[in-house]
Amino acid sequence: MEDIAAKVAQLKDRGNACMEAGNLSEAVLHYTSAIKIDPENHVLYSNRSAAYAKMKKYHEALEDAEKVLLYKPDWSKGYSRKAAALVYLKKLPEALSVYQKGLQLDPNNQQLKDGLEDCRERLLQQGGGRMLNPFHDPNCMKRIKEDPRTKEFMKDPEFAKRMEELVMNPQTLSTMLNDKRVLTTLSVLMGMDVSDDDDEEPEPSPLRKKTPTPPPKQEKMEVDKSPEQLKALKEKETGNAAYKKKDFKTALEHYDKAIELDPTEMTYLNNKAAVYFEMQDYQQCIATCEKAVEIGRENRADFKLIAKAFTRAGNATKALKDYGKARTYYEKSLSEHRTPETKELLSKLEKVIKEQERLAYIDPAKAEEEKTKGNECFRKGDYPSAIKHYSEAIRRNPEDAKLYSNRAACYTKLAEFNLGLKDCDECIRLQPDFVKGYVRKGKIHQGLKQYAKAQDAYQKALDIDPSCQDALDGFREGMMALNSDPEEVRKRAMSDPEVQQILKDPAMRMILEQMQTDPRALQDHLKNPDIASKIQKLLQSGLISIR
Repeated sequence: MEDIAAKVAQLKDRGNACMEAGNLSEAVLHYTSAIKIDPENHVLYSNRSAAYAKMKKYHEALEDAEKVLLYKPDWSKGYSRKAAALVYLKKLPEALSVYQKGLQLDPNNQQLKDGLEDCRERLLQQGGGRMLNPFHDPNCMKRIKEDPRTKEFMKDPEFAKRMEELVMNPQTLSTMLNDKRVLTTLSVLMGMDVSDDDDEEPEPSPLRKKTPTPPPKQEKMEVDKSPEQLKALKEKETGNAAYKKKDFKTALEHYDKAIELDPTEMTYLNNKAAVYFEMQDYQQCIATCEKAVEIGRENRADFKLIAKAFTRAGNATKALKDYGKARTYYEKSLSEHRTPETKELLSKLEKVIKEQERLAYIDPAKAEEEKTKGNECFRKGDYPSAIKHYSEAIRRNPEDAKLYSNRAACYTKLAEFNLGLKDCDECIRLQPDFVKGYVRKGKIHQGLKQYAKAQDAYQKALDIDPSCQDALDGFREGMMALNSDPEEVRKRAMSDPEVQQILKDPAMRMILEQMQTDPRALQDHLKNPDIASKIQKLLQSGLISIR
């Protein structure tokens, strides 16, 4: 059961990360995969509804929002999701009703309040200033007659006639808005609470076709903080001052007082976690961060604060060397708010985890077993299988030079010379005095008809072991190949970029001409290391010879 929950949480976190990055299609795929595992999880439907809405798939968004309310009818966010989808589908009266139902459950939900206000404005402004017919409900006349705010209006025959006209012809509404009774009736039908400043009801003015200018929208005022909240802020500031002085005990005392005064503010818990981190009490730091996230979610805290708590928990977990759990915390942080700093932390951690996994896989004993299997396959001529076993042996013991040499031999048999050369170079890097590595490299160069390079490899092998028969034989074969076809030697030499560069050098051309007329001048030129290496290259290429 725990494995299923963990899998669902992982898929949900991936979906959230994709949403944050703007990869909406991928987010939907992750949420859908999670729903297949847990088909009654209301949060998954809510998240997928949001993704569909961003993709402008409003019908799908509405279907998911209805699923949210099916499985969690008392969750205010479900009403917000459904109402938003209805607004996008231009079903404004239905959206208005959904917002109102949501506020009945959660009267202080700011998201629902803002949505309701926006929906009302859309109802009044839809179609470039034209109003929707607010009398669409068949029972609207009954509501007007029964509502205390409008039932007295209906005793006026002229007003009752206007209401009937509006039901039949909504376009005439704009000509009646200067009658305050019409506005009051409209607010009743739309669920708006309108209170008049006048004590007496004004007489209806003559009807005019000009629509009055709407009053300016009032600005929202900031809510004053309670005395306890103000005291909590002062405690936090005192705690911050102590923290900067590294007086951690005092800082904790003040943060605890702040939490006691205002237990709904997660910032104080975040600050407390920072103190525990500095004190290297990482377990306590993690527990405090998790508590901060819990409080933050319950009180709809800024997602940036929640992300900060997850990042700090990741840092503490990383300090405990629990890298897998630290990665999870970083991913959760990024799903809340993507910052370059957290992305960098996750990237570096991924490298640490990868290296840790590589090192954990090393096992010289198992490498030897795979090497033995590879040798058997090589003897049977099954080179692909031998490569497979040697590769596994290298993963188990990547510092064993002989394994690379053996795999290079297999690549040579299969004429995969470039791969073979790569293994030879790695073999020589790991063990510079390993003669067989140079011999293998020489044979590969021979196979590629790169005789000069083969000569270099064989020469290095002989420098280490002058009696190495394979190196001696290879060197002789290379010399014979170099001198067997002068024209071929010349063509091959002229295609070598290094040789071309030497021959383009005016100074080298003068030296070569001087060598033809005065062979004794060669001895003087060979004293210069740079010139000597260039002459050696020309000798190896077969373009010149010294008798």
